[in-house]
Amino acid sequence: MNRRLLTILLVAFTIAGICAFLVYRVFNARIAASKPLSTARVVSAAKDIPLGAVVQASDLSTMTIAGAAPKGAIFDPKLAIGRGAMTEIYAGLPVLDSQLAGLGSGGGLAPTIPDGMRASAVRVDEVVGVAGFVIPGMRVDVLVSGNPPGAQATDGVITKTILQNIQVLSAGTDIQRDAQGKPQQVQVVTLLVTPEQAEILSLASNSLKIQLVLRNPLDTKVAEVPENSMRSLFGAPPAPKTAPHPVKAAPKPVVNTYSVQVINGTKTSEEKFPSTGGPK
Repeated sequence: MNRRLLTILLVAFTIAGICAFLVYRVFNARIAASKPLSTARVVSAAKDIPLGAVVQASDLSTMTIAGAAPKGAIFDPKLAIGRGAMTEIYAGLPVLDSQLAGLGSGGGLAPTIPDGMRASAVRVDEVVGVAGFVIPGMRVDVLVSGNPPGAQATDGVITKTILQNIQVLSAGTDIQRDAQGKPQQVQVVTLLVTPEQAEILSLASNSLKIQLVLRNPLDTKVAEVPENSMRSLFGAPPAPKTAPHPVKAAPKPVVNTYSVQVINGTKTSEEKFPSTGGPK
């Protein structure tokens, strides 16, 4: 075959292949564009649903999502009504099954407490409560200040960190009555703790002043924090510890006795008897 003709045929086949590939790509793109996208209609929040609230029908709406529905999405509003919100749900977002407590468990904080944990409420003032910046979900350390038993009187008030990296469940105000019976508002912060930590908080809240210290939620390291006293705050050396005075044993009372010689045949014995004034 003529070399020139062969070259022309090869070039023609190459151009034809490229044109066919381009036409195939354009044709497939138009077919994909003409197909309708898959959508899903899921239950969404019609307004902000706070933590612990029981979901009502007026709190819910529906929305259409392009593509597949998110994992745990609810498709029937009846499956969400009457369940407590375990986290804050914002308006316009899908309501997920993991965000709601089980049916019949009610609202409030109880459904949000994991197994083996406890919710312990402590009262703090506005300044101690980090000026109102303690909100649910944050992490705090718990400090106590007071005069522990057995401390030196010259040390003054001692502050100690008793709990670290504790999650805040809720924060707000509570109305209590003072010694005269007048109502007063106090800051109340509910912390998520273990049963052992709940006992520590209960002891501290009885006679000590409690302070909360905010921490970065990504910082989960438990630090070794020594206790500090008012004396060490001003750079004074610690008060010398006095050695306990030895307790002298009380002298044993002297008991006067008198002896009686007993002769029984060939045997002789001696018996001693206490006396209050007789012979010694």
